[in-house]
Order: sequence, then structure tokens, then C-alpha cells
Amino acid sequence: MINLNNLNIILTGSTGVIGKSILEKLYEANANIIATGTNLNKLNEIKGKYPNCITKQFDISKHSEIEKFIENCNNDFQNKIDVLINNAGITLDNLTIRMKDEEWNRVLNLNLTSSFLLSKYSIKNMIKNKKGKIINITSIVGHTGNVGQANYAASKAGLIGMSKSLAVEYGKKNINVNCISPGFIQSEMTDKINDKFKQTLQEKISLNRFGLPVDVANAVTFLCSDLSDYITGETIHVNGGMYFS
Repeated sequence: MINLNNLNIILTGSTGVIGKSILEKLYEANANIIATGTNLNKLNEIKGKYPNCITKQFDISKHSEIEKFIENCNNDFQNKIDVLINNAGITLDNLTIRMKDEEWNRVLNLNLTSSFLLSKYSIKNMIKNKKGKIINITSIVGHTGNVGQANYAASKAGLIGMSKSLAVEYGKKNINVNCISPGFIQSEMTDKINDKFKQTLQEKISLNRFGLPVDVANAVTFLCSDLSDYITGETIHVNGGMYFS
């Protein structure tokens, strides 16, 4: 079992299906975690289940407040942020000719710009500590595109390009930046897909099943650990063979 003892980790989007699974794995590995989200009730549930976890209600779309947010996290961690996991994201799907400017801007601003700013201010702390890791949760859609998701695909593809640039810029500072790109993962969203279309999707997956949230969480835990110290600028695909890069 991977041991992340004394590792200080910030996790955004901790109240979603994948976020909860990531949080559970990191907690089991003895990491110190700041779990963030916007839903206070769900954050309180996390605090009840994981008493040693610090929870913070924060909307990462409030860009002017991100620097202060990271500063507060840094203080909670006694000036040592080891890992930032940019997991939070939204979808506002629509066909391109019907997509409103607001739908485009909200998705790009939260999925991409917020992740950039969280990374930017975390990196300043990591440079001081001469070590750090950033893990960005992207999507298979960022590689393949998808009908009605021009905004979402652009934001996730942008994360991949951004991660490569950060990896180049800060590799010499001993900062690793990588992506994890999930495919179709079992969730409330996939449960709503009708059986016929679900079968069509599964036939495109080499392993012939949707992934589980823990499949993503396992990859995240690996990238947090020292087992991944010589990996940077890469994307780990967790899609069961639906897409090969």
C-alpha cells in the first residue's frame, strides 16, 4: 500500500463522485488533506467521516480570492504544500451554434483559468520548499472531442497543454506536473444513460465496462507518491482502452 504519511495535499472538487473516491484513498494513505468544495452540507459529511481532514468551503471561480485561499491553505499546512489536485470542474453542454457566451466562459473560467491560478500560487510555495506536485484531472473528451461539449473539451485540452508548459518551466525546481484523463466513470450521470446507448459506449471500451471512481483515485494516489518522482508532463489515461494516445 502506498504511504503518503505527512504529505500535505489540497484537493478541489472533493464532494463529487470522483473527488470523494480520491479523498478516501488519500486519507487511507495517511495524507494530510484540505478538501474543498462549494456544498457546505457535503463538506460537513466529509468532516464527519474523515475527522483529521480540513474542509474549506470555497468557490474556485472567484479568481480574485484564489491567492488568499492558497495563502490560508499554506498557513494551515505550516508553509508546506506538497501536492495540488485540480479536480473541480463543471459542464454546461450545448451544440456550438446554440452555445451562449456565458456557457463558454463559465466552463473555461472554472475548469481552466481557476486551475491555472491555483497552480500559479501553489507553485510559489513549492519553489520555496524545493519540491511539489500538481495533478490535473482532465477528460477523454479533451482528446477526442464530443458533440455538445466544445467548451468542456476546450477546457480539458487546455489543461493538458498548460500542464506540459508548467512541467517544462518548473522541472528544474523539482516540481512535477501531470494529468489524469478519465474516460466514462460510473456515476449518477452515467446511470441516467439509457441501456441501448450505454451498451454502444461499452462496446467502444476494450475492457467492456465503465470505470469506477476508485480507478481514477488509484492513479491519483500513485502520482502523489514518490513512486512517480521521475514522471512529469504526462497524461495517464484511465479509460479502459476506449482511447489510446
